[in-house]
Amino acid sequence: MNDRNGLGAGLIGANIARGQEKETAMADTAGGADALGELPEWNLADLYPAPDSPELEHDVWRAQQQARQLRHDHEGRVAELEGDTLAAAIERYEAIEELLGRVMSYAQLIYQGDMSDPQNGQFFQRMQETATTISSELIFLSLEINAIPDDALHAKVEASAKLTHYWPWLRDLRAFRPHQLSDELERFINDKQVAGSAAWARLFDETMAALRFPFRGEELTQAEILDKLSSHDERVRRDAAKAFGTKLGENVPTIAHIHNTLIKDKAVEDSWRGFARPISSQNLANQVEDEVVDALVDSVRRSYPRISHRYYRLKAKWLGKETLTYWDRNAPLPEDIDRTVPWREARETVLNAYHGFSPRMAEIGREFFDRRWIDAPTRPGKAPGAFSHPTVPSAHPYVLLNYQGKPRDVMTLAHELGHGVHQYLAGQHQGALMADTPLTLAETASVFGEMLTFQRMLAQETDPTRRKVMLAGKVEDMINTVIRQIAFHTFEARLHEERKHGEVLASRIGEIWLETQREALGEGFTFDEEYRHYRAYVPHFVHVPFYVYAYAFGDCLVNSLYAVYEQAEAGFAEKYLDMLAAGGTRRHREMLAPFGLDASAPDFWDKGLGVIERFIDELEAIDASEERAA
Repeated sequence: MNDRNGLGAGLIGANIARGQEKETAMADTAGGADALGELPEWNLADLYPAPDSPELEHDVWRAQQQARQLRHDHEGRVAELEGDTLAAAIERYEAIEELLGRVMSYAQLIYQGDMSDPQNGQFFQRMQETATTISSELIFLSLEINAIPDDALHAKVEASAKLTHYWPWLRDLRAFRPHQLSDELERFINDKQVAGSAAWARLFDETMAALRFPFRGEELTQAEILDKLSSHDERVRRDAAKAFGTKLGENVPTIAHIHNTLIKDKAVEDSWRGFARPISSQNLANQVEDEVVDALVDSVRRSYPRISHRYYRLKAKWLGKETLTYWDRNAPLPEDIDRTVPWREARETVLNAYHGFSPRMAEIGREFFDRRWIDAPTRPGKAPGAFSHPTVPSAHPYVLLNYQGKPRDVMTLAHELGHGVHQYLAGQHQGALMADTPLTLAETASVFGEMLTFQRMLAQETDPTRRKVMLAGKVEDMINTVIRQIAFHTFEARLHEERKHGEVLASRIGEIWLETQREALGEGFTFDEEYRHYRAYVPHFVHVPFYVYAYAFGDCLVNSLYAVYEQAEAGFAEKYLDMLAAGGTRRHREMLAPFGLDASAPDFWDKGLGVIERFIDELEAIDASEERAA
């Protein structure tokens, strides 16, 4: 796994938490922990027994020794290596990456389990610094490979079956060749990350983890206060929304400084590397062309009136309002029974849906539950949101949730388990260098898991009122995944553009946020002053710039993919699992070709958006039927 521009060695700066911080409407805790049943906490001993264990220290020592030896054996002579010898060098490099990946995965999971514990932060920082030092020894390999002329490298590949195995990794490495700097600069960029962008990201994480939000005499965590935004009681939603925005506002100067610093840091590096646009480096890492992403963004923004504006007018009517306040966005419908979904029921709901599609998919998913690869409870200091971390092929992924028992939490479980199955298959088949999947296709697997679960639940529901509630919930989830994430993307793009002309004031950042949110949600919403601070809690802007469009990419792609599945004959599930097992070895065109799909087709995105529109059509028909019945 490489750094964010695909040129350095090691995992510092890599996105090693796929699906991280997926935005969800947190669940109401009515009913308490007893109603949820026993929630699993992950067992990290499959990685290491403890942060101070001899096993971990031995792996760090091994990585140090092997990196130094690899550099001693080959630095300055990579271009001279024959195909099989070069393949052997890459194999040694991959083994070191596996060791570093295991160490850093463990450190990150320990840290995100409780970011308020200073010892966890200290351990994570020590491992980051150690991994950076080791990875500096390895940078020569990728730099010298990229210095080999195309004809010479192709000749080596053609002469060596062992080197052919690594061609997908070489191909992706070579994609960054036009943006490669001198060896000294590449080492400098790698070494400075731990005291630069990684340090600012850690400051953001710890700032957010430490926040407590005052609510009716209590001090709540982020997960707990966001939980209140899905309450049936409007006064609870209002008070929680205002408390959340006000507390964020108190920390906006710090968050704005973090944003400004990281955006400038990225702009400087992008300029040196010759990237034309701020998004271009992420698109290259995602193996997707700028024009494909532009087409997605344009299609979604054109759909705002047909999807989000139309749906929220309908929701306002159901809630008996002319317009919605921003704390109504995730409000449950009046007919929605406030029911807590026990953990055991959530588990079986998702696994049964997976089994209906593919017994193999369910078999892998069940391992996450049976072998404690999931951490589900909320607790102070724990990372908010949800993610699936792939760790390394010699181990297995781990899933983090903040499970509180609402149907949307079940969908989050389905989403992250989709990531987990994908990461498991890719790791088993591709190894450390080629298991990592571009964000666009990684989000496809997670959203497909959601769709399988939703469609199974919908098919089993015969009550018209419950069906309406389920459809509305799915539409809102899809709006959050597509419309809202593209609004986030538009905000991010505008912020990066304005930063080119100097530091952007916190007040101006808030204005850009409100403008992009109003565009996406429509005139049917009102936003109080504190809502301008809500952009401060979105972690993607800090951790992985221009991550967010991948959610919309995955959702629209899944809509098209699921339509193929509904019409497909036997064999679809096998092709789908083969796509997941390919990891990062295939580009999106190769991945989708067996299903007859092409993301570069002019009408591709509109077809995916049409699925959301059809759900809204059905909701409008239900609403008209209810009016006639009344």
